[in-house]
Amino acid sequence: MTTMRDEFVRTTAAWLDRDPAVAVVLADIGVARFAEVEAMDRHADRVLNVGIREGLAVGVAAGFALEGFFPVVHTYAPFLVERAFEQIKLDFVHQALSGALVSIGASYDAAAEGRTHQAPGDVALLGTLPQVRVELPGHPDEVEPALLRARGWPSTSYIRLSTQTNPEPMRPGLQVVRSGRRATVLTIGPLLGPVLAATAGLDVQVLYTATARPVTDGLPRAIVRDAPVFVVEPVLEGTSVAAVQERLGHRVPVVPVGVKAQELRRYGTPAQHAAAHGLDAAGIRSRIRSRLDQPL
Repeated sequence: MTTMRDEFVRTTAAWLDRDPAVAVVLADIGVARFAEVEAMDRHADRVLNVGIREGLAVGVAAGFALEGFFPVVHTYAPFLVERAFEQIKLDFVHQALSGALVSIGASYDAAAEGRTHQAPGDVALLGTLPQVRVELPGHPDEVEPALLRARGWPSTSYIRLSTQTNPEPMRPGLQVVRSGRRATVLTIGPLLGPVLAATAGLDVQVLYTATARPVTDGLPRAIVRDAPVFVVEPVLEGTSVAAVQERLGHRVPVVPVGVKAQELRRYGTPAQHAAAHGLDAAGIRSRIRSRLDQPL
């Protein structure tokens, strides 16, 4: 089965072939994959591996951007966002440069690698910076459109790839997946499968988007009026609440459903982490049911 990362490498390699303004900067991670498609041989001047130096990778990419290139930086989420945050802040955002920061690992895809490879707080951290576009594709077929949106964005974009995937790809933008009257469940990224299972038989509206930032202008028109909005996202719980609340206004109750703040010290599998954080179908259903059973 084709993965999100497969689609990312395929799309980026094709861009390199047809567009001399595209550059890729790697920090050891992903080198073998770009070598497999011979992108490093064909474009040695525009596909650079700086080694395990993530801050340098972001700085080099910013240098490409200053010279008129569209740079793509790729490595694990904690290395790209947490370790190189100052370079993202100063080298890219402060200088209003356009480029794509593309990560793998998500919150706990690499659970077997331990805490060093987990980054549930990456999107929240980037939320402290202005004008950063954040995409969480939910299916491999959504990766190329996310990259295209990043290419057209005037500032920095973050694209968070995951091994989790939704059953089917969705169109860009906000989609109404299921209609209902008692609440709205806004699903961001690759959690649509568990959300649909969790809400089976419940009278709730299910929305989907792969774009976490900026929050779409269409959200106020899509929600159920005078009802709570659950924001289900595969990142630190509450990450998108402030942005969604600002878009909806403070009269609409927004309920966060995401990765809990406590650290799980047993490695386990991604599925076990999802269950422990209440992000499997049973956990999501329990959170929604407990709120709907309260007086609204």
